[in-house]
Amino acid sequence: MKVLVVGGGGREHALVWKLSQSPRVAEIYCAPGNAGIARLAACVNISAEDIPSLLAFAREKAVDLTLVGPEAPLTAGIVDEFQNAGLKVFGPSQAAAEIEGSKVFAKDIMAKYNIPTARYAVFTDPAEASAYIQKTGVPCVLKADGLAAGKGVIIANDMQTALAAVRSIMVERDFGEAGARLVVEECLTGEEVSILAFTDGDTVVPMVSSQDHKRAFDNDEGPNTGGMGAYAPAPVYTPEVARRAMEEILVPMIRALKAEGRTYRGVIYAGLMVSGGEPKVLEFNVRFGDPEAQPVLSLLETDLVEIMEAVLENRLDQIEIKWKPQASICVVLASGGYPGSYGKGNVIHGLDEVPGDIMVFHAGTAEKDGKIVTSGGRVLGVTATGPDIPAAINKAYEAVGKIWFDGIHYRRDIGRKALDRVR
Repeated sequence: MKVLVVGGGGREHALVWKLSQSPRVAEIYCAPGNAGIARLAACVNISAEDIPSLLAFAREKAVDLTLVGPEAPLTAGIVDEFQNAGLKVFGPSQAAAEIEGSKVFAKDIMAKYNIPTARYAVFTDPAEASAYIQKTGVPCVLKADGLAAGKGVIIANDMQTALAAVRSIMVERDFGEAGARLVVEECLTGEEVSILAFTDGDTVVPMVSSQDHKRAFDNDEGPNTGGMGAYAPAPVYTPEVARRAMEEILVPMIRALKAEGRTYRGVIYAGLMVSGGEPKVLEFNVRFGDPEAQPVLSLLETDLVEIMEAVLENRLDQIEIKWKPQASICVVLASGGYPGSYGKGNVIHGLDEVPGDIMVFHAGTAEKDGKIVTSGGRVLGVTATGPDIPAAINKAYEAVGKIWFDGIHYRRDIGRKALDRVR
């Protein structure tokens, strides 16, 4: 079969890599792809958000199945457009994808169906938001309502930061129209965990748990990023927490969306805060996480094509999804300055020195004059699998030490919370 993957980051490289292992896949296209993906798929120079051109390409090449990586085309309705054209596409409809497209919608539906999450208030007026924060106090969490590439969330531990965040999001519009509405939440404490699950709208099958590292610097300091690394599984996600997350969060949300006429098919992602064994929702995403997809897919044994077809044909309850009883870690190598401004075009050295059993997933790379160069904020995701978390960490960082480019920046503590719990 011919498969089209939409997107061009580390998550999409991991998806292309996993699809390339399927005996049923003869040809993979990726739009727009990157320098690493180009070794496994035919890269097509079409933006992930150019839905008409993607649809025309899928028709022209008689693509059998399309897998959408990023959130922007999903919230813009790519699934509806492809389905209306009679094409098979994996991902939620535009109506279902609103749980990521709008923080306000997600919070409101959780409140309506009693899904555990932080207390919140919604504002369209910056003065009212500021007055509310001054009344309720800090710490608090401020979220732009719309999509902001994983960067529209500000955790304010003092009043000055909180009021500056209101101005940044609502007045200066640092995140564009995403800041037209603002969600102000109580600040949950505990340990975060990412739970991805496959669902056909009725059955929900969770993947192995993982933990992202959002802050730019070690010890969870610095600004929020799209994610500086992840590992799987996460020890904080005990069997009891897993049971509660399924019974109180994932299954109720899928049922709630169906009750609202928004049947959800695809991958749903719940970002949870766990405190005292109790999980609460920080956010929902409507696709594989990035960088969580890299370690999670590294542990997936079942053919991804089989899973996607079971989802699309509403028979997810009829297949068994198997996982390797191992651990995996992804360390993101970023450009200096990320998530702020950063340079591009720096030559990447040492890729050919990385051992063959370690995957280096490309995120922001391009090819120039026969060399691989940086072209984004998050450049590479060095991903290693081992018998346990400590072994995977050691393998990953040993490989990281072989790679260099001008301005390289990465966290040196990916997985440390897991080590602390294991100890």
